[in-house]
Amino acid sequence: MLFLLIVSVLVLIAFLIVLPPLWRIPPAPPFSKKGEKDPLPPLAKGGWGGFADQDQRNIAIARQRLAELKEQLQAGALTQALYDEQLVELEQALSDDLDIDSHVNEAPSQGRWIALVLVLAIPFVAGSLYWILGNYQSLTQENQTAAANQAVPELEKMKSMVAGLAERLKEQPDDAMGWTMLGRSYKYLQQYPQAAEAFEHAYKLIGEQPEIMLLYADALAFSNNEQLAGKPSELVFKALAMEPNNVTGLWLGGMAKAQTGDFAAAMDLWTKLEAQLPQDSEAQREIQVLLAKLATQMPEGAIQAEAKPVQPVATLPPSPAVASVDVQVSLAPELQKSANPGDTVFIYAQALSGPKMPLAIVRKQVSELPLTVNLTDAMAMMPTMKLSNFEQVKLLARISKSGDAMQQPGDLIGIIEQVALTDKSLKKIVINSSIK
Repeated sequence: MLFLLIVSVLVLIAFLIVLPPLWRIPPAPPFSKKGEKDPLPPLAKGGWGGFADQDQRNIAIARQRLAELKEQLQAGALTQALYDEQLVELEQALSDDLDIDSHVNEAPSQGRWIALVLVLAIPFVAGSLYWILGNYQSLTQENQTAAANQAVPELEKMKSMVAGLAERLKEQPDDAMGWTMLGRSYKYLQQYPQAAEAFEHAYKLIGEQPEIMLLYADALAFSNNEQLAGKPSELVFKALAMEPNNVTGLWLGGMAKAQTGDFAAAMDLWTKLEAQLPQDSEAQREIQVLLAKLATQMPEGAIQAEAKPVQPVATLPPSPAVASVDVQVSLAPELQKSANPGDTVFIYAQALSGPKMPLAIVRKQVSELPLTVNLTDAMAMMPTMKLSNFEQVKLLARISKSGDAMQQPGDLIGIIEQVALTDKSLKKIVINSSIK
């Protein structure tokens, strides 16, 4: 916009310089046409200041000379023949200095015609040439290029500093902090094998310190296509044993368990991590997405089967009340054509506030609708996040086009915002809206 504004101002200035002289109508020359008998008054009456330019001065001089010739003719100083001869010479001289017809008639019409042409032609021609030959993106590209050129020296400078640090550590191999800094620098430069080697030196010097162990494990994993099996996993769980609430350790531990197929253990670690992250932060939302994806890969009740070992009957405590809710799900007639029989239907309960992890979830298909399910504690994803821990919940039924547990635009959904678990009546959900 700034560029267009500058161009517009420059074009306007050009018009103000070029157009006024072409458009202006010059005043009629102050002398009588050839043959008229009323000559101008002598110049003494008006002086030279009464004429705007040289043309009018020439005309005034010619008229004054004409008046003198007429006076000489009347006084008898000139014969008629000599008067006619000098009159012809005067007209010829004036004609050489000034084309009277061109000034009076042609200039106004031609000037205005040219002015109109210029008003239309200049913007059109300039715009056409710029469209063909110009490149307005170069204005931003120039800034981007300058920024890129500035970033390259900074990166090269950092690489030079890292190389210098590596050389220094060859002479001072017992500098644990130096090896740690070198490992972090290599990781920033995405040189993961070198980072792992540097952290290995630091680990040997510092020993069993959770921060160093996790940095070492992370670098080893990146060096091995992000696989945590083996040495990285050993380091991670050793660090978690020392610091059970370490955020990095919980993340890497959950990833290690998920890669081995132990989804229940992964969910346990990531649920603990999710509770420590800032509420509604980007990191918390990412963990919630991962938890929901894990839920789709686990058989119903799998976690509860592993939750506690079976105790002898004589020592079992009284069975606590098991929370449950009956839900009937149907699809609104107007959305029947928007769903395919093979699309996945998730029916689940959520807490009214806090983590969005399902307290109980059932997976069905559109071809089974309408249907009735009973959501219970046995369908919880985690033993600590189940229906019986809450008095009121939200009920949802969602048709997922992709089969993903996390809702996406285009999914169809029905919601009951608040249900008391003490109310044992059948809850009816109609899937009647689309997620935008």
